[in-house]
Amino acid sequence: MSKTKRFGMPNLFIRYVKNTTMKKLNQGVFLLFILAITFVSCEKTLPGAPDENELLDRLMEGLTNTERLQFFRGDEAFGETFTAETGLGFLDAVTDAFLIALSDPNDTNGNGISGHPHYTNIPSYVDVRINAIPSNGKYITRFGKKGAAYNLLHQTSGAYNQDMGITSIFEPIDPATQLEVDPEVSTQTVNDVVAYLKTLKAPIQRNTNDPAAVVAGQQLFTQIECSGCHTPTMETGFSPISALSYKTFSPYTDLLLHDMGPGLDDNYTEGHALTSEWKTLALWGLGLSFEAQGGMVFLLHDGRATTIDQAITFYGGEATGSKNKYDQLSETEKQQLITFLKSL
Repeated sequence: MSKTKRFGMPNLFIRYVKNTTMKKLNQGVFLLFILAITFVSCEKTLPGAPDENELLDRLMEGLTNTERLQFFRGDEAFGETFTAETGLGFLDAVTDAFLIALSDPNDTNGNGISGHPHYTNIPSYVDVRINAIPSNGKYITRFGKKGAAYNLLHQTSGAYNQDMGITSIFEPIDPATQLEVDPEVSTQTVNDVVAYLKTLKAPIQRNTNDPAAVVAGQQLFTQIECSGCHTPTMETGFSPISALSYKTFSPYTDLLLHDMGPGLDDNYTEGHALTSEWKTLALWGLGLSFEAQGGMVFLLHDGRATTIDQAITFYGGEATGSKNKYDQLSETEKQQLITFLKSL
């Protein structure tokens, strides 16, 4: 056998191995290239994390470890039953004296607005605020659409009982039978939900994509006296939760009752509010409501209005002056005002 023939097969085998190896390497490089393109494409197409001012279900800063732990327990329990409204801890920590200073029950300044605190009876299980200012055995309440709940424990226990028929040690009467029954939700769970609501962060105003319109809208908000009821800035007093103590915040409410006229009178009352009286709605977080409800909102106490413009048209009573001034705005000015409201 010649030398060529003797080594022909091995040489062919070596060339085969080299060619096969190169093909596999090329295939591997190609696969890595495809994966890299896919990864980059996904990075470009996947939505980024939302900005902090687009989120509501976050705890406030400055909590202790114990407060954070209770927040997360309450978050879990709350998600099973309720829909959140944020920033409530700040509203809870506003002093009675601050609310009384905002009130003008006799309209002494002649602007047609005569908001007043809701004084009513409170259940024995709530702890009275250390800075409470009672009147004739009644206390200033502030939660709920007519502001008839004293604090977040009162509001939460009432929501479990009246909205869902769930009894607790605080509200033991079954609303269906009117009989006292064993608690259906534990005291720990109720307290955790209260802590969760109390320590949810306050909504952060968003500058939107049109800061000039937001600034112009804010000026119009004051000009047509929306701020007469929707007070832009409030202050808290002392709170056992240091993150809530002596803070300035912007809820756009005065937490007072106002007569909104016959158009919004639903012949129903809570506490000692008149049937036509409603607590001023806090406007912070209004803009995020559109995203939270599938692009739609249901405004006013009964959800009859589906746009901000429509809600304003239903105003009467103490809000008549502001409504009339709104009607006199140009379409551009109305859009600027609505842009501002949606930034809250």
